[in-house]
Amino acid sequence: MTVSNRLRALGMGLAAAALMVANAPAALAAYGRAENYQLGFQDSATALFSDVQWFHNIVLWLMIAVTLFVMGLLIYVMVRFNEKANPKPQHFHHNTTLEVLWTLIPILILVGISVPSFRLLYGQYTFPKADLTIKATGVQWYWTYDYPDTKGVGFDSYPLDDDTKNDSAALRAKGQDAPRLLAVDNEIVVPVNKVVHVLITAKDVIHNWNVPSFGVKSDGVPGRITATWFKAERPGIYYGVCSELCGAKHAYMPIAVRVVPQDVFAKWLDIRKAGGKGVDDKARAVIQASLATSNAHVATLSGATTAITQ
Repeated sequence: MTVSNRLRALGMGLAAAALMVANAPAALAAYGRAENYQLGFQDSATALFSDVQWFHNIVLWLMIAVTLFVMGLLIYVMVRFNEKANPKPQHFHHNTTLEVLWTLIPILILVGISVPSFRLLYGQYTFPKADLTIKATGVQWYWTYDYPDTKGVGFDSYPLDDDTKNDSAALRAKGQDAPRLLAVDNEIVVPVNKVVHVLITAKDVIHNWNVPSFGVKSDGVPGRITATWFKAERPGIYYGVCSELCGAKHAYMPIAVRVVPQDVFAKWLDIRKAGGKGVDDKARAVIQASLATSNAHVATLSGATTAITQ
């Protein structure tokens, strides 16, 4: 094969790889959960949390710069003005320029930090028009979810463990993603690129609904309703946990949000609306069928890409 043909094949292979990524979102989406030895935040799935990460990184580097500067001054003072270097101490009291600078510079830094901070707060608490509303109720020790926009759609979400019939280890053996202490029997299902309002309350004690990849975290208080919102930009499965100490099994209240394309969500919602015997199993089957189709599509495109580049 000539050099020009190889370059052409490489270009076609890269184009096919890009097409593979664009057309198989469910299979290739990063899972929203912590990884072993992970540093930093989980991958962002919303624009708002991307802004939070950006703000965190900017402030972190600013803190490092200030810390190094102060440490450098301390080291300089210890070396330059110790008793050995200055056996006869100097006597001085005021320096107007220096005093103005060490007052003004911190003020400017704090004002600079406040601008993106207030913008983030405004974004978090200014709710855009909802495409979907979900009510999450914390109960010792599981979650109950209702879809108020659709009459009759609601279910309980229990963690999978070794005491259940379909425990997480058995699902992993089948090739399904089911991380221990995070997988649940009934996931929340929402469509991608849609604004979702989550109304949060509790039945017994204070709980907390938290999904790190969305950048959302809000208490559920008995007798009150709090709210948060998100707009997931990537299909996939995103996990969270109850983040308020709520009793003996506080560690066993995971949250799982499945973000899917609109057509898959519509099928899932139709099954939930129909109800009847085995509705939970039927709803899960729709999601698994979607994942199987996406994975098969990825495998086909991957094979085509390999063939092109050879």
